[in-house]
Parts: sequence; C-alpha cells; structure tokens
Amino acid sequence: MSAGLTIKDRYSAILGWFSANRPAVQSELHFRNGYELLVSVILSAQCTDKRVNMVTPALFERYPDPEALASATFDDVLALIRSVSYPNSKARHLIDMARMLVSDFHSEIPSDTDSLMSLPGVGRKTANVVASILYDKPVIAVDTHVLRVSNRLGLSSGKTPEKVEADLESHIPVEQRAISHHWLILHGRYTCTARNPKCGECPLTQWCKSYPGLSKPQK
Repeated sequence: MSAGLTIKDRYSAILGWFSANRPAVQSELHFRNGYELLVSVILSAQCTDKRVNMVTPALFERYPDPEALASATFDDVLALIRSVSYPNSKARHLIDMARMLVSDFHSEIPSDTDSLMSLPGVGRKTANVVASILYDKPVIAVDTHVLRVSNRLGLSSGKTPEKVEADLESHIPVEQRAISHHWLILHGRYTCTARNPKCGECPLTQWCKSYPGLSKPQK
C-alpha cells in the first residue's frame, strides 16, 4: 500500500493514526516552569530524558531560578550534572545562559526562536522545543529521532535537520505541529529505533516507505 501513496496521503494517514491513538502525548522531561524546561532541554542534548530527569531535581533545588543559577560557580554546577553527556560544556552554557537571561530578558524565557537561540547553549532544536512546549509555537524540533523516523516513513528525504523541519512544516497543519514533534520523537525512541526497529510492533507499517526492509535485523 505504501508504494502507491502520494505524500499528502502518507501524511494524512500517519498523522491520522497518531491523532486517534496518541492524542495526549507530551515531553518526557520533568519541569514545572519555563526556566526548568529550558535548563532540561539544554541538558538533554545527546543525552536521554531519563538521565536528565535524574539530575534536575537536585539542580533545581540548589538553583530554583535564573538569578540563582547566574550566580553559581562552574564547579558547583558541574558536580550536579556530571552524569549527563558533555557536562563541562553544559555547565558553562547553563551559567552563561542564566546570566544572559537575567541581564537581557529580565529572567523571562523569550517566546521567539531567534531570541532563544541568542542564549548560550541554545541551538535551533532546543529553541524549537521550548517555543513549541512553552508557547505553543507552530514549529517542529528535529533531533536524530525525528530525522530518522521522517526519512524511514517517507515524510521527508532530507538529510539535515533544517530540510526535514521544512518538509514537516510544509505538510503538517499549524495546529498539529507542536504535538507532531512528540509523536515522531517518541515513535523513534520506543518503536522505530536506530538499530533493529520494532517493525513487528509498529502500527504504521502499511504507510511506511522503508518497510519491509527495516524488519530484517540490522548489524
């Protein structure tokens, strides 16, 4: 069935399945406000949400707001986040980000992606995640999971996050973009995994451009 699908039909079928069966998915990061979300997303770069959720409670207890984090020392922050990936650079980024947030944005998380990307440690993906979750902006953050799933399903043939983002946003309705990020990332995290994807458990195989080739164990 997949081979004869138009790109419009493919998007309609896949988004329709997610909408009917995963209507209330959300980020797996634990946060209570915009500041905690921004810190958590910065920490999650090339790191699992599970690991981030393990270190942030102590971090937020010690530094409950941007002002507190802005006055932190590198060694103190590093000690609290040492178990995440790239802890040295992330410790510096968090402190510098907090200082800029306080000095340039009056401790308020900016709502537009350009302002977010002006903060240390905040790239396009992080900015899109924060803008989407915190302000319901119609943007789609593309990480390795979203890029992989989009390519495999046939939603995009783009090889860069920017091209995949453009393809997804050109086909996904504005009102579905925020939740579509979560649909795709969670599908990639738990079903359409990088190695040995669980095609036997996948409800999207009938619309997947890469199936059945993916169903064979990959070395």
